[in-house]
Amino acid sequence: MEQWLEFAGNHPLLSSGFVAVVAILIWTEISGRTRGFRELSPAEAVPMINGGKTVVVDISPVAEFNQGHIVGAKHFVPSRFAKPDPEVEKLKGSSVLVVCKSGQTALSTAAALVKLGVAEVAVLKGGMAQWKSDNYPVTRA
Repeated sequence: MEQWLEFAGNHPLLSSGFVAVVAILIWTEISGRTRGFRELSPAEAVPMINGGKTVVVDISPVAEFNQGHIVGAKHFVPSRFAKPDPEVEKLKGSSVLVVCKSGQTALSTAAALVKLGVAEVAVLKGGMAQWKSDNYPVTRA
């Protein structure tokens, strides 16, 4: 213990940097557990999709959606989640996987779905870019 204190006294920048990194890791873990949705890799999302009870919601721009999307995905414009929408209301009884191009835009949509009362919400980590990179099937129909 004395060696740790001596090291911290001799290297204040390293010590404070270490404390900051640990604090950020703890904060990230806590916020991830309390936001109400999960982030799934494509491999983790496949069983959820294949279970048949999951609605895949793709919020990519229309042009990107038409270039290729997950089979059975429904396209939604992100603004539809900001106000009451009958199609969005139908999602309340389903589990939902939110997909976008890179996985970043889907986070805010997932949070909106949680606020609307959707029971199970997940985000495809890495989005369609990761899905395609991992060679999972896409459709253009």
